[in-house]
Amino acid sequence: MSRIMLVDGMSLLFRGYYATAGYGRIRKTKEGLPTNAVHWLVKYLWHTIQTFQPTHLVCCWDTPAPTFRNKMYSEYKTGRPAPPEALIPQFQLAQNVIESMGILNISYEGYEADDLIGTLAKKYAIDIDVDILSGDHDTLQLIDHRIRVIIMAKGFGRYNVYTKEKFEEEKGFSPEQLIDLKALMGDQSDHYPGVRGIGEKTAQKLIREYGSVDEILKNKEDLSMRIRSNIEKDIDMLLLSRKLARIDCGVPINIHLMESELRFEHSKMKKTFERLEFRSLLDAMMPSS
Repeated sequence: MSRIMLVDGMSLLFRGYYATAGYGRIRKTKEGLPTNAVHWLVKYLWHTIQTFQPTHLVCCWDTPAPTFRNKMYSEYKTGRPAPPEALIPQFQLAQNVIESMGILNISYEGYEADDLIGTLAKKYAIDIDVDILSGDHDTLQLIDHRIRVIIMAKGFGRYNVYTKEKFEEEKGFSPEQLIDLKALMGDQSDHYPGVRGIGEKTAQKLIREYGSVDEILKNKEDLSMRIRSNIEKDIDMLLLSRKLARIDCGVPINIHLMESELRFEHSKMKKTFERLEFRSLLDAMMPSS
């Protein structure tokens, strides 16, 4: 049975860098090219492929260009520290390595990897099962009957796998309602505030009771004076935060399923891995003769 895996490449690359750089020695080639994050990414991806057995795979990437969210809200994702110097050359290197393996890379200026993932997930889920691999919990809003989200857990090769049933049992609301939850509580990582004075617990309580931001606004008179006052003072930011939180599933991309079929290009991969001195990965991933 066909199953496609949609991978947040940047999420894996950052995780790989910090998972390995902490040891105080960054893996480099003899020429001095840092490769620690890329090596970890490939190793983790190989483990994931063996574990979940996708038949098709697409690796989605952010671009350096501002996204439509930056145009909506200039403070979006501001304040994040610059990437470490040793990680910068690995951004393009990672995509080159993924391409050498025969895996499809995609990006689209003006959109984030999550938007590409959401667009492809909704398209492909009409016909086949979809797995999303990410470290970003925002992707949980995409969960549906044929879409599950695999969140990287702490420790190599550990995952939290969310189906629609598991998510709703754990959270007490639907994946789609995660958008309204974040509209209320904001997102510190993405740097938008939601409603000041409403934290995660209060936001969850409101979503479980009323179901959506629209229903909360319709029933403002039933809220406590404090919550009602906070919402009324920040109503514009509440509505903007909802737009920022929602993954855009309408990116104008058209990737035919056949293009994403998982077929390793062993000859090209061997040359790339040898150049980067990925000997252990080469031994593990090349077919035995």
